[in-house]
Amino acid sequence: MSAQPTSSAPATDGITEGFDLDPVEIRVLGVLIEKAFVTPDAYPLSLNAILTGCNQLTAREPVMSVSEAQAQAAIDSLIARRLVSRRDQASSRVAKYEHQVRLRHSLPPPEQAVLAVLLLRGAQTAGELRQRCERLHRFDEISAVEAVLEHLADKFPPMATTLPRAPGTKETRYAHLLGGEAAVQEMAEAQAAGPGAPGAGRGRIAELELEVARLAAALETLRREFDAFRQQFD
Repeated sequence: MSAQPTSSAPATDGITEGFDLDPVEIRVLGVLIEKAFVTPDAYPLSLNAILTGCNQLTAREPVMSVSEAQAQAAIDSLIARRLVSRRDQASSRVAKYEHQVRLRHSLPPPEQAVLAVLLLRGAQTAGELRQRCERLHRFDEISAVEAVLEHLADKFPPMATTLPRAPGTKETRYAHLLGGEAAVQEMAEAQAAGPGAPGAGRGRIAELELEVARLAAALETLRREFDAFRQQFD
């Protein structure tokens, strides 16, 4: 399976033919697709719910520390691209948002599920995708996942592609194309370099260090607040 070339010419509706989402836009869109499956009663999502989903420590690769301003800017950009829409609800005082991938790109639930996991966790094998899609959509066979990946690759513009096999590996890994061809090339080069290559994993380590620092700061704030509360009774 190989990606078809994308066009750089502007579309008539003001949206580029190919995809060129930045990492925060990719994370926000992935969260919106994922939560439509796993928390339908709380969907559409508020900005705070989207932010929580972006920064959660599990089922995310890489772990990110997205600010409220970054999340809102990504939402606004995705709305302009018609990949996200705002839904105003009479019972809610805050803006809520939902993805439009299912309508804009005619994706049924199995394809939405695979795309969401690729957006949230990066390049993966078909077996990994089958396992990690379990909460979103159950695939009985790996061949069903591969069929979905084929269909995503055949979309116009294509939404998924295969990566060259890394040295010493037997299974093909798949990646989404919503970050553009350049982002896929970077993934392929990192995979080819292998985990032991100089610089491999540094971005992930830096992100984890940033998250640890954020959690440490939050813990210190809670400690000070508790000390202040306890002093009221001394």
